[in-house]
Order: sequence, then structure tokens, then C-alpha cells
Amino acid sequence: MYMMYYFDEEGNRKYTLAKVDPTGQPTLSAHPARFSPEDKYSRERITIKKRFGLLPTQQPAPQY
Repeated sequence: MYMMYYFDEEGNRKYTLAKVDPTGQPTLSAHPARFSPEDKYSRERITIKKRFGLLPTQQPAPQY
């Protein structure tokens, strides 16, 4: 069984093992996507992030 979640009326996550929430909508997986060191599309993802300025090195330094 996998941990699943749904959002309640106030927008909070509610965790469950059920595949549908109380309103009958499907629940979402609470687990991250699998990681593969042999990622075929990493070059494309990095190119897109560079293009739109989303890389951590392109962000302003955090204020402490």
C-alpha cells in the first residue's frame, strides 16, 4: 500500500491509504518520482531552466 493524500475544504493535505477521497475524487501519491542516474532528458530540463532563469545559480542570494 502506498501513502496517498487529498486536500480538505481548507486546503490542507490529508494523508490516507485510500485511492479515492471522501468526495469520490482520486487521491494523489505522497511519494516523490523515481530518480534514475541514467536520465535521458536531463539536458533538456537544464536547458529549459536556463532559458527561463530557474536555476539556483540564477536566483538572487538569500538574505540572512
